Amino acid sequence: MSCWQTVQDYALRSLGIGERLLPRSDFTLCDQIVLIGSGMIWNVYFGVLALLAGFCLATLLALGKAASNPLARKSAEWFVFLFRGSPLFIQFFFGYFLFLSLKQQVPLFEPFAAASVGALVVLFLNTSAYSGEIFHGALMSVPKSDTEAAAAYGLTGWRRFRRITWPTMLRLAWPAYINEAIFLFHATTLVFLSGFPAAQQRGDGLYYAQYFADKTFNPFVPYPILAGYFILLTLCIIGLMGLVNRRLNRHLPQAAERRPRMFPQMLR
Repeated sequence: MSCWQTVQDYALRSLGIGERLLPRSDFTLCDQIVLIGSGMIWNVYFGVLALLAGFCLATLLALGKAASNPLARKSAEWFVFLFRGSPLFIQFFFGYFLFLSLKQQVPLFEPFAAASVGALVVLFLNTSAYSGEIFHGALMSVPKSDTEAAAAYGLTGWRRFRRITWPTMLRLAWPAYINEAIFLFHATTLVFLSGFPAAQQRGDGLYYAQYFADKTFNPFVPYPILAGYFILLTLCIIGLMGLVNRRLNRHLPQAAERRPRMFPQMLR
């Protein structure tokens, strides 16, 4: 089988498109690269959706922890403590069996027993807790002079938060938030190692890497391929979130770039 034929058969296999049966023997390097790359679609799916939804909840958690209302403050604090204090693998395990039990009682919860929904919910809650703590620290670091100046200009309530407090909070939190985004995408490899099953062997990148390692008894080929995919994914995350960071800091003076002289002046 040619490499192009392998791409046609297995490039979208993790989504149920293409060849149903996995290769059983005579594994080529192309087979491993294509199938592991196909599984990375799930890693990107989990990471992107959990990050976008978690960003919104993290902002609410940061505001909740800074609120004067004891109920809102304690609720946010316990939520963050619960999901930061327990291992993510255990959260996947209990989340799956919770959704499985709810599915038996309420048919409405049937989609949550699948990894595509249930694992996404667990990742969403987990990254919200970590990001909420990052945002809360940044919110507490917003200079009072900024809010006082906004009040002097007549900005109060929601307008002051939207125009002054929230952008400053994001600018302060963004470098740490980039690290959380990278950790989140790496954590997606735990989904199919926990209780959530891979229906019809449609797993993520680590699922296929482990499959090849078990079949060939040689982990030194599939796992480096998987690591290479995650390195490329990390570079994409850094690049995209770096653009957002430059957008957030566009009003700040930038240091002048010093270009090295090709021909330094040796004599005056």
